[in-house]
Amino acid sequence: MEAGGGMLIGAPGRWDDACFAVPALRVLVASGVGVGVLCAAEQRALWETLPGLTVLDFPAKAKPRMLAGGLAGRWQAALVWEPGIAAEACLRAKIPRRLGPNIKTLKKYLTHPVPQAAAGRPLEHRVRHYLAVVESLGLETSRPEFFAAATLGVPRPPKTLLLGPDSDFGASHEWPLARWVEVALGLQAVGWTLTIGGRAQGNRLAEKLLDQLGGGPAYVNLEPLAGALPVLAAQALVLAADGSLPHLAAHVGTDCVTLFGPNDPAWRRPLGKSHVTVRRHVECAPCLLPKCSMDGRCQNELSVQRVLAAVSGRG
Repeated sequence: MEAGGGMLIGAPGRWDDACFAVPALRVLVASGVGVGVLCAAEQRALWETLPGLTVLDFPAKAKPRMLAGGLAGRWQAALVWEPGIAAEACLRAKIPRRLGPNIKTLKKYLTHPVPQAAAGRPLEHRVRHYLAVVESLGLETSRPEFFAAATLGVPRPPKTLLLGPDSDFGASHEWPLARWVEVALGLQAVGWTLTIGGRAQGNRLAEKLLDQLGGGPAYVNLEPLAGALPVLAAQALVLAADGSLPHLAAHVGTDCVTLFGPNDPAWRRPLGKSHVTVRRHVECAPCLLPKCSMDGRCQNELSVQRVLAAVSGRG
């Protein structure tokens, strides 16, 4: 990268938001400007799936002042979506033009705040939050290739399905273990080859599910999550709790059936038309809470039959 050229993007910290930002970064790359992304080290493998990016990562305990020393003079502009290490480093590096959404918590980092949509408009998918900023630069964002899945070149055998019962969004986003057992047995009965993907999150349901099934399905540890992209790409289908996992599976082109509870699929469903969300809509949803303050009805009232019906005919 030439000194003083190109645009540095501060990657969103959440995995789902990182996936929602992908089309916006593709728009910028296609515009011909040199694009770099500054991300947490754990996200590096995700951003390396996008051609044309310079990926700069930092460790979990990085100091913005130290990062700024390596950025100063290298970038003409920066785009940051949220306060945090990346935004602070861009400010300290004195990158001349710093863009981002015009929100209160971000204003001090910006030289060019981008107006946000007026309150009261119909709910939009979160991807619009990212596209709106690059549209303010006069760039076209609707080309299909901006939304295409990343290609890893991994074979995807038919009738292979990964179960991801754990959620990093909180225990309220997880379906009961007994229902996962029923679904797993039902899927095995109709010929699906199952893999259980476990994470050190939530109630560690993946490990409990494997134990309940007597160790029959294969088990894979999905930590670190970005390193699991090839595992997700090798499945015909991912059936998962609402969390980061289905978004990364969608990113690499694997169809997803995602079980929603406190979250709103109209706002945060995985990107792509081939994915399905299953939800038992209740009076208190969407509450977005990581821990239910009531009786967990959005999860407890979601039936096994509805989930199996959502999988039927796929793979």
